[in-house]
Amino acid sequence: MRWTFKPEPNKIITSNLAQELGVDYSIAKLLVQRGIETFEQAKKFFRPDLNNLHNPYLMKDMDKAVERIEKAIENGENILIFGDYDVDGTTSVSLMASYLKTIHPNVATYIPDRYDEGYGISYQGIDYAEDNGITLIIALDCGIKAIDKVAYASKKGIDFIICDHHRPGNEIPKAVAVLDPKRADCEYPYKELCGCGVGFKLIQALAEKRGQTIDDLVEYLDLVAVAIAADIVPITGENRILAYYGLQIINQSPRTGIKAMIHQVKKEELTITDVVFIIAPRINAAGRIKHGNYAVELLTELDFETAVNFAAEIEQNNTDRKELDKIITYEALQQIEETDEQQNFSTVVYSENWHKGVIGIVASRLIETYYKPTLVFTKSGDKLAASARSVKGFDIYEALEACSEFIEQFGGHKYAAGLTIKEENYLNFKQKFEEIVKNTLPEELRTPEISIDAEISLSEITPKFFRIINQLGPFGPQNMKPTFCSTGLRDNGYGRKVGADEIHLKLNIFEGSNQTTYNAIGFRMGDKIDLVQHGKPFKAAYNIDENHWNGNTSLQLLLKDLQEDI
Repeated sequence: MRWTFKPEPNKIITSNLAQELGVDYSIAKLLVQRGIETFEQAKKFFRPDLNNLHNPYLMKDMDKAVERIEKAIENGENILIFGDYDVDGTTSVSLMASYLKTIHPNVATYIPDRYDEGYGISYQGIDYAEDNGITLIIALDCGIKAIDKVAYASKKGIDFIICDHHRPGNEIPKAVAVLDPKRADCEYPYKELCGCGVGFKLIQALAEKRGQTIDDLVEYLDLVAVAIAADIVPITGENRILAYYGLQIINQSPRTGIKAMIHQVKKEELTITDVVFIIAPRINAAGRIKHGNYAVELLTELDFETAVNFAAEIEQNNTDRKELDKIITYEALQQIEETDEQQNFSTVVYSENWHKGVIGIVASRLIETYYKPTLVFTKSGDKLAASARSVKGFDIYEALEACSEFIEQFGGHKYAAGLTIKEENYLNFKQKFEEIVKNTLPEELRTPEISIDAEISLSEITPKFFRIINQLGPFGPQNMKPTFCSTGLRDNGYGRKVGADEIHLKLNIFEGSNQTTYNAIGFRMGDKIDLVQHGKPFKAAYNIDENHWNGNTSLQLLLKDLQEDI
């Protein structure tokens, strides 16, 4: 692990802020590192306010989108809500359909089949619209590159409104309206909305037309929070406000489908991390194993008993997904060893038998073993489809653009993308991708990084300190849970390996002459036991967490890495 320290902020600004807020210097330092330098900025940060959301009409084409939907409602047209099969897509569809159905009866939903249709707007979906007399399609979390498909729909007399957040290509589809804050000609102040976030801005604009306020839309924010968490977008600006209130709805009055999922896992209060690891995988599992429609049915269901049955089915899908993920990851790791590619700069693997629904997860698993940009391919119809995942700091989207001569189509973000290629181009693509990564991935990005916010003394860790840190949440990209480091540490002699396979590390740590011990747990760090035995001094990088055991709650250090303290 490579430890890096965030730049030391201006000491005068930090001291002044600490004094104004009445907090420790180390807390003020965390705030200044996040760009919060004044009392007013801190007040806004600690008290997110829905009234600070931007005017939706600042987004390019928003007026056109609202006008076209109003016209459809006035004329009694059939409207189709079309979205991708992942969490962002299915929550977006559920959001838009739930809202529109409160003002218009003729609303249908469509999620493409991951295997038959693939990612994004499909010809089958457009044909379905034509067969069902639908004249307006609202596409969410996809469509920014669907030039040909929008043209195809136009010939059939079907209009498109696109709500996307992916990077546009050189040309924008000729839809009635294209809402995407990443458009070069869009001056919307916040660029990092997820697909469901863009959908929310559209219902915000529609609501405004009807004299509704943001308070009337709070009930939809559970969906937006789930999408923000799952899509790994920055939790800054508008996303932080939406996630903050959405998390409150999830914990206080979630929609029936989310309530049924929480009921299934029997957890009382969810954090944004719980949403990422508990709610999102279950929603995703429907599209991975069966069909994304199941997720939309669950998220729009109003009857609790029916929702519980849907949730139980999706729970089984998630169990099946875990088993597939385990098997395919094992096979992929074997393939890397058999082809002697452990030392490559990138990881590119392929088997025609791998389940398309889990190759993205497998790509992430491979990065845990071989820390490098990774693509996992499988057979999809007469082509090969892949999920791409990247390492911190490396733009995999740009790397794929540099290989576009061998790619049929691709789309995505800096850290995650999807693509299809012709089978005969696989080896050429693999060779080109390896060459691009070799030439553009800096040496320092080839080792996993732990970014440390501050070095502190263990004595600073108090319940009050922890409470204030928690108020910096919800945590996520660009507002991560603070990582601290402490030096001159020792274990009190009771440190041991724990867990069924003894792969975890449990320590009781003290610092210097202060004999107060602090509980610490390091998941998958059992192999570091030698570092702490026999009273050896060490340093630790960690988050501060709560441990709930036998009805008792105590603070503990969640270890991220240990190093010898020389």
